[in-house]
Amino acid sequence: MSDPTPATTPPTAPKPKSRLVPVIAGTAFLALGAVAYFQFFSARPAASQTNQQQPASRPASANGNVVAKVNGQAITYEEVARECYNRHGAEVLDTLVNRLMIQQACAQRNITVTKAEVEQEVVDIAKKFNLPLDTWYSMLEAERGLNREQYHADIIWPMIALKKLAGKEVQVTEQDMQVGFERDYGPRVKARLILVQGNVRQANSIWEQCQAKPDEFDRIAREFSADPNSRPLGGVFPPIRRHGGSKALEDAAFKLKVGEISPVVQLEQNQYVILKCEGLTEPVVTDIKVVWNDLYNQLVEEKTQQSVAEVFKGLEERAQVTNYLTRQTTGPQTIRQVSAESAAPTAGPTANAPGTTTLK
Repeated sequence: MSDPTPATTPPTAPKPKSRLVPVIAGTAFLALGAVAYFQFFSARPAASQTNQQQPASRPASANGNVVAKVNGQAITYEEVARECYNRHGAEVLDTLVNRLMIQQACAQRNITVTKAEVEQEVVDIAKKFNLPLDTWYSMLEAERGLNREQYHADIIWPMIALKKLAGKEVQVTEQDMQVGFERDYGPRVKARLILVQGNVRQANSIWEQCQAKPDEFDRIAREFSADPNSRPLGGVFPPIRRHGGSKALEDAAFKLKVGEISPVVQLEQNQYVILKCEGLTEPVVTDIKVVWNDLYNQLVEEKTQQSVAEVFKGLEERAQVTNYLTRQTTGPQTIRQVSAESAAPTAGPTANAPGTTTLK
């Protein structure tokens, strides 16, 4: 999702994404209270579901349809609207579709979200970070391009509505607490890593080189690893924790002694890793009682986010959506084809996602 506001500082070259992040990062807790919900809703202006936001009125002019003149030549409201539609229509439409699905589900179950609930949720989020409310709104404007009304309508209202649709209070068990404590506060394996994108023969060939010259693991990693982040560092990788992502990787890492090299570990199809153990980190907290309340609240938030994501996914799977902008339809039933005259024009062909039908 692109940032809706221009950058205020010179752009820098993007850092290469680690190919291992989806596998190893796992379910890391998202610090920004409502940030998990940005994946569902575009950070673009849209109508409010709390009836706070009024539609923008056309600017007054001698001719109500003219919004500007250049050397006497008019630029009309329709021209501006068409440019906005062409540039941002798909993202705004996604936001409206997503929110309407939620609104319909709430109406079916007589669920309402009040203006007071929305405002209180924002207050609570700001308090989590010890920020004054005005500072929180300013930060959202600067970092996400969201003004107050957009934040309420596009993020907070759907978040509260989905929580209510999820219904049940999440339960955090003692087992959850122990797993969470091991994940966040337990020892981690310091290791160098070589990622192999290819077949097992390639991985075994590199592993044999590591076994033959274990002291040159860093050189071998710089030469052969497919991970762009760790390769320049000789395979140095963030310490591997328990319950953080790939069980196969974790099991292999925690079996190693200092200086040992792991067998070839398969993460996914045609994706393998080789580890060299460099020791364990020292836990900062060893008694779960010290962090019990903070950890409990964190796990409640994580489980709530998971529940909300599942509810939203269910709404998507059950909803029958005909998108005339992308000329696609999604949903459980097959929709008859729609004529091109009734469909919005597109810039070019779009690939069908699973469960979609292209409208003709």
